[in-house]
Amino acid sequence: MIGIRTPFRISFLGGGSDIESYYKHDYGCVLSTSIDKYIYIFIHKYFTDQIQVKYSKTELANNLSEINHPIVRETLKKFNLKGVDINSIADIPAGTGLGSSSAFTVSLLNALYNYVNKAKSKVDLAKEACDVEINLLKEPIGKQDQYATAIGGLNKIYFHSDGSVKIVNIDISKEIKNYFHSNLILFYYGKQRDASSILKHQKSNIENDSNTKNILKKMVALAEDGYQLIISSKFTEFGMLMNENWMLKKSLSTNISNLQIDEIYNNAIKNGALGGKLLGAGGGGFLLFYVEKENREKLKKALSPLKEFNFHFEENGTQKIFQN
Repeated sequence: MIGIRTPFRISFLGGGSDIESYYKHDYGCVLSTSIDKYIYIFIHKYFTDQIQVKYSKTELANNLSEINHPIVRETLKKFNLKGVDINSIADIPAGTGLGSSSAFTVSLLNALYNYVNKAKSKVDLAKEACDVEINLLKEPIGKQDQYATAIGGLNKIYFHSDGSVKIVNIDISKEIKNYFHSNLILFYYGKQRDASSILKHQKSNIENDSNTKNILKKMVALAEDGYQLIISSKFTEFGMLMNENWMLKKSLSTNISNLQIDEIYNNAIKNGALGGKLLGAGGGGFLLFYVEKENREKLKKALSPLKEFNFHFEENGTQKIFQN
């Protein structure tokens, strides 16, 4: 049996610039971190030549074409395998803005390569996960989640017009990183959503509206500025930059926010948050805020009954945790 653990991620700035329809014209840049919430994939030999897949459902297939789960079906096509049992469990439900789909793909690839005793680097796993989701399954998504979850850590990630990706680890001390983390707070808003429909609308806007490209270019500039603020420990300014980024992100598509999310966000700003965002494509999931220590309890009270979700930064990315 092989066991793989892959972290989820939260992104701070620049989201959307990792979509090809944008970065093929101008480079993209995203600031993000992996967190200590994970998806786990376990794979072991099944007692027949059938393929069993367990996630929120259980599938038992005689061949690949019978598998309904698209990521499992397309990923397994890369391997000449029969008689395997694949099980997944996760700390957080899908569709909540923490990169769960890409974390699943990275985990599955890592598990399968370990199962057939082939070594793959984390960068290669991220690249191959992009191929599965974007090229094979034609999902209208970007590349940030695959790299953020595969590699782990607090990073600035560049997306270049030739398709290459460059990861710059944000090298700050543990003490400074802990301070940064202590001023972040995450709330579960709920309402799991299908990111695909939101991203299709956003992708169409990028391709057909020059204003959308200009907005994303401003968000890329904010990501560059945000990196400088982090390495300079100017976190108050970073929090305010998050607010600017959110206002730009909302304008990318009418599906990203709604009246209830806007009300929650505005209430947070009135009660001490310097900035924040809805994580992921939009429409539902988790709300992240930057709030300094003296206002943290005030903010939590103001946003009651939203559930605070505790997390910490993570450094390891996808890794094997079990083999026998």
